[in-house]
Amino acid sequence: MCDTLVLRSGGATWFAKNSDREPAEAQRLIRLPAVSGDSAATVRTSYLQIPQTANRHGVILSQPAWLWGAEMGVNDKGVAIGNEAVFTRLTQRDGEALLGMDLLRLGLERGGSAREALSVITELLERHGQGGPAGYRNKRMRYDNSYLISDRDEAWVLETAGRLWAAKKVERWAISNALSLGHEYDLASPNLEIQARRFGCWNGRGDFHFARAFDGRVLPWVAGAHQRRQLNEDFLAHCPAQVDWLALVVALRSHGHRGHHFNLHDNRQICLHAGSFWRPSQTTASLIARLDGDSPRLAATATSAPCLSMFQPLGFDERAGEGLLSRETDAVEDSLWWRFETVHQRALADPGFADALRAGHGWLETELLGALDRRTLDWPRLAAEGQAWHDAWHQLALQQAPRPSRWWRMNAVR
Repeated sequence: MCDTLVLRSGGATWFAKNSDREPAEAQRLIRLPAVSGDSAATVRTSYLQIPQTANRHGVILSQPAWLWGAEMGVNDKGVAIGNEAVFTRLTQRDGEALLGMDLLRLGLERGGSAREALSVITELLERHGQGGPAGYRNKRMRYDNSYLISDRDEAWVLETAGRLWAAKKVERWAISNALSLGHEYDLASPNLEIQARRFGCWNGRGDFHFARAFDGRVLPWVAGAHQRRQLNEDFLAHCPAQVDWLALVVALRSHGHRGHHFNLHDNRQICLHAGSFWRPSQTTASLIARLDGDSPRLAATATSAPCLSMFQPLGFDERAGEGLLSRETDAVEDSLWWRFETVHQRALADPGFADALRAGHGWLETELLGALDRRTLDWPRLAAEGQAWHDAWHQLALQQAPRPSRWWRMNAVR
């Protein structure tokens, strides 16, 4: 489960996403440089080998550590993409193709604008299809994908069902594990309505409605997709004209009316905490990006549970992201994500510790995010302050480490 939103405000485009995955599924932040003149003929994605392109943009990706693709990311041209699992009537139930996360990475590496990235994704989707096991432990988890694709000038929602797709240019939009496009879209697969009839997804009566034709019913309901999307739509409808970093942080930390009582959560929260067979996912990473005329600037947690984590500045400057970023070749156990799990798991089992943790990042986080509005940033100082905060809470968590709930332990890494 995931939640992604985008809004254009004050001459900039803001992008924000929570990535929800299985408990203890490590997710790392990596930064890959631009590539020019690569002679490799092919590239191996998660399951498929496809033709490579010689020139690729530099990217920052938040990726499940076992996959080639990414849940969300930004490239050095100022394109941001986030994807959502959607459980459509055309989801491929066997075989292997491109995962939605692979398509996301390919869109960022090859697309110099939102519109170009959209074309990259749709062309590869039509050529290679989408599918394959997408769960960390649950290899029966398969899904299609929807995307929010944005740059400083525009934003697009792209939704797919099998190899079919539709896209709409938007100003403010949210997606949450259910198709959101209806009668109106600006671009679509060739002969989309004919194809929908051929697959038995539409009877040809009335105006064609993308979501009604292709969306599943049960899994979006179990996942609380419509309720989560409504929370973000309410935020978009009422957020100030001049949005800022902290407003988006608050949106990604939302628990709705259930507050911080994790045992009462029911998949209808933006900040998600796993806890039962019906609530198997948790937020494992969060990312915010501001896209304007300058180089993209980001804020990321690189850790689980935004309500318990601290957002830190990130960018494409070579000095940015020390302590947050990993290399593709690094062991997962060396990542900030893995180290923070000691703190995260203590907070899951100890409400008092969780309350102190939430109260303990406010002033520093405000200072760190405020730095993103300056023309020049002291990246080493920002990294040192973030590292000191993490070190202090890691030591506190080690003083007493109660075990998380039985269900969470059953689904954690051995």
